[in-house]
Formats: sequence, C-alpha cells, structure tokens
Amino acid sequence: MSLSRKDIQKERMWHYFINAASETIDEVGISQVRARTVAERAGFTTSTIYNYFREFSHVIFFAAMRYTKPYIEQLPQYMDQGTNTLEKWLYSWECFCKESFKHPQIYSHIFISNLKQVPEDLLDHYYRMYKHELVGLPDQVQSIVLQHTLSTRSSLYIQHAVDEGFIRHEDIPYITETTLLIWKGMLTDILNQRKPYSQTEAMRKTLHLVHKTIMNIVPVDKHQEVNVQFNI
Repeated sequence: MSLSRKDIQKERMWHYFINAASETIDEVGISQVRARTVAERAGFTTSTIYNYFREFSHVIFFAAMRYTKPYIEQLPQYMDQGTNTLEKWLYSWECFCKESFKHPQIYSHIFISNLKQVPEDLLDHYYRMYKHELVGLPDQVQSIVLQHTLSTRSSLYIQHAVDEGFIRHEDIPYITETTLLIWKGMLTDILNQRKPYSQTEAMRKTLHLVHKTIMNIVPVDKHQEVNVQFNI
C-alpha cells in the first residue's frame, strides 16, 4: 500500500527533525538538546516541531533510538554464546549493560524518562520508519527488541526456561522486576554521580547481581548447567 502525499510529507519532516536532533546530541549531549536548536538546524521554526510531534521529548526519543543500533546488532552474537535459555538471557544482559552504561543518558531517556505517551506506540512507529534496523534479526530476538518495557522483554524470553526446568512460572515476575530494579538503580546512581564507578565497574557489579538473582532461584541440581563467562 503506497503512502499518501500527506504521509510522505510527514515522514520527510520527521526525518528532518530526528536527524537534526541526532546531530545535536553528538555535539552537546542529550541533556543539552533544546527544541529551538533542533528546529533551527532542521531549517524550521520551533512551533513546526509540534505540528508533527506531540512532545519534544518524542523527537529526542527517536534520535536516541539510533544509539541502540550497536546493541541490536550485537545482541544475537551475545545470545549465541549460551547453550540454554538462562545462559542466553544472561548474555543478553551483558550486551545491554555494555551499551547502556556506555551511553547512560541515552538509555535513561529511552527506558526511564517520562515520555507522556505509551512508549510502545513510539517504538512501533520508530521501527515502521526504520525497518532496515531489524533486517536479519531472528524472530525471537525481534520480539525482545520490539518490547519497550524491559521487564516485558525479560519475561517474554525467560519464560522458555520454565520448560527447561530452571525456574517456575511464578518466579518470572520476581526475576524480571528485581533485575530491572538492579539496572535502573545502577544507572541512576551513575547519572546522579552517587557512585564513582567506571563503565566496566558498573557493568561488572550489575551483572554480578543479576546473575546472583537468577541463581538463587535455579534449583541446586541445575546450577552446573548454567555456565556463563562474562567478557568484562
């Protein structure tokens, strides 16, 4: 189905503003991006932004999503290191921590900040515009990437560990919520300069707690089947 002239114009304007926002983030950092700067770089007035976006934070969200490309590209390789669901799940956390602690403000804006709209709707719109970023990803990995809520991402994937006898179905909410809080707490501490951790230290401590959380749930006789060697 071909796009209408109006839809083509809208998509073109979105690209103008998102490109301008991405360039501004590269220059001054995401926390210093302002609507006026982005509008001027795109060649329009600030008010024009709101003809195409409900909130300026949505422009930043779409621009920030471009920084997740390394995570998306590397995720399948990380997960391939695992021989069962839990190992693959833990390696996916390693990939996520590596990229999120490298760009804490970016990932905070995507996964923590108030966007004043259902994030899944924004994410769906983003991947409709940038379908090429999902090309080549296994279906199972796509289902993870297309879920904005991290706890939902975890539960969608880790539920396969129930069939493998590593966890019970009723353990899933505890695992996903606890590991998400661990990551959010570490990221918030770094952003607020509460902890003087380097990227590597933050990654190591977070993965240690995530690993410990899951192993406290796994039956002792299954521990030997979960052998993960993080590359940190």
